Amino acid sequence: MACVVSWNCRGFRSKTYLKPADIAKIKRYSLVRKDNDNESGRASGGVALLVSHDTPSSVVTLHTNLQAVAVRVMLSNLVTVCTLYLPPSTSVNDRDLNRLVNELPTPFIIIGDFNGHSPVWGSKNTNTRGRQIEEFVNTHSLCLLNNGEDTYFHQRSRTFHSLDLSLCTPSLAPYFNFRVGVDLRDSDHFPIFLDRVNVGSKDAQRPTRYLFHRADWTNFTLRALITRNMVEGDNLNEVVNLVTKTIISAADASIPKSGLSFPKNRKPWWNKHCTDTNRDQRRAWNVFRRHPTSANQIAFQRAKSIARWARRKSERGHWIKFVSSINSSVTAKDMWENVRRACGIYPEKRISCLRKNGQEVRNISEMVDVLAETFASICSASNYAEPFLTHKNRMERIKLRFQTTKHLSYNTDLTIFELHTALSVIKHTSPGPDEVTYSMLQHLSEHSLLNILYMFNRIWKEHVFPDCWKHAFIIPIPKPGKDPQDPLNYRPIALTSCMCKLFERIVNVRLVHILERNEYISPFQSGFRKSRSTIDNLLSLETDIRVAFLKRNHLVSIFFDIYKASNVV
Repeated sequence: MACVVSWNCRGFRSKTYLKPADIAKIKRYSLVRKDNDNESGRASGGVALLVSHDTPSSVVTLHTNLQAVAVRVMLSNLVTVCTLYLPPSTSVNDRDLNRLVNELPTPFIIIGDFNGHSPVWGSKNTNTRGRQIEEFVNTHSLCLLNNGEDTYFHQRSRTFHSLDLSLCTPSLAPYFNFRVGVDLRDSDHFPIFLDRVNVGSKDAQRPTRYLFHRADWTNFTLRALITRNMVEGDNLNEVVNLVTKTIISAADASIPKSGLSFPKNRKPWWNKHCTDTNRDQRRAWNVFRRHPTSANQIAFQRAKSIARWARRKSERGHWIKFVSSINSSVTAKDMWENVRRACGIYPEKRISCLRKNGQEVRNISEMVDVLAETFASICSASNYAEPFLTHKNRMERIKLRFQTTKHLSYNTDLTIFELHTALSVIKHTSPGPDEVTYSMLQHLSEHSLLNILYMFNRIWKEHVFPDCWKHAFIIPIPKPGKDPQDPLNYRPIALTSCMCKLFERIVNVRLVHILERNEYISPFQSGFRKSRSTIDNLLSLETDIRVAFLKRNHLVSIFFDIYKASNVV
């Protein structure tokens, strides 16, 4: 959610500017304004600040001739927000700008329409006002939050420019993201937004995870013994549950787990030497606290100095490396992400708020319901056209008459070679609700793997799919560049059982082999096939285009962009 919004709206009421005698009110907001003193009596210019009643604030009195007002607001700490308008047709005295900065309590943000052009904030050229602003920023060591996006549309020339700027003191720069709205809303300026970076809450918890780098795999292999009696039960659902329980019990006894709290976001320059010297400092302090002798005090001071020296050396080395890596190919986004990491600020991964029917939803269980309803509606068959839906329902009522023989290669029992091959090529992904991971399956004994293979063959021949494999964790992944408050802008990722995915991989290898050997798939189909990348199709298209140019022929290409394709696969 935007924390600060700035917009040159070209008038408070429609396109009518406010005069000093006019009364302006907006419910639930406090208004601080400064109208432009115009000798002709015609209203023009002027600035105003609106502060929500839910946010504690106080007005900052400014003694300046500039069109500027400021307030102090309580975010996580006190921040001064100043809105400033510099008319394009009048000269601005440098002393007035310097006096304004001196009157603003730090830390502060200056945001508004500066009417200056400079390549520093995305303009193609530089004017006098732009050079003046550049010097002003350098003189006071301010940070420019703009990301190069255009904020102004010139209607006569139909060109876009960047005139609205956001400046702040260095301590605030890592905590705000700059973005530009997409709708002019009857103005010639786009609204600009400063989104506050959510650095996470202290009461957040996460599910525990197995720490595989500290696992005792020898003990795990001995404990996770899958016997033939376990997999010969009459009920396949109970068999799968018993195997899963045995593996998890062995893991709990052999693999430590992480805590409920999120790990500390270390600064990128923090290394093992910093950790070791910091640990030595804490040990020396504990000794000195218990036995406050002169010798222990000297030892503590020495350990403290060594730890401080290690941190400074590492920080200096990382900073030199970071500055040396900055070049013309580094985007502003990447650079600011590195700056935030250097400050120990990492983006919050949790969903803080969703919108449903124009209302904000913040309760976790309610947000889960909103996402579930959204995903269900997207995947619903009701999205299909009526003729296709009628055809689909009619065809699904027809029973398949599949006549085959078990002696065909793809119908034979699964082999231990296929199981080992599948385990050797898997990528380690997050487990499903049963918590069984690929690492656990890879560290099972040969005897246990043979019995798991026996269980797989029972599922294969008895045509029974275990109920526990039908459950999955659905992880909503925000789509980049989209509004994170809109539930439609999330892509669902399903975390299913690793044993289920292992079984599917073995079967899939067989099916793909049959499809490729018998050429059931078109040779022009690429993207999911071995040695057939989508690059092949692009190169083929490029060749056809070049041939058409040489022969002076026309070439027609049709491209499909399927709406919400990944959500309904």
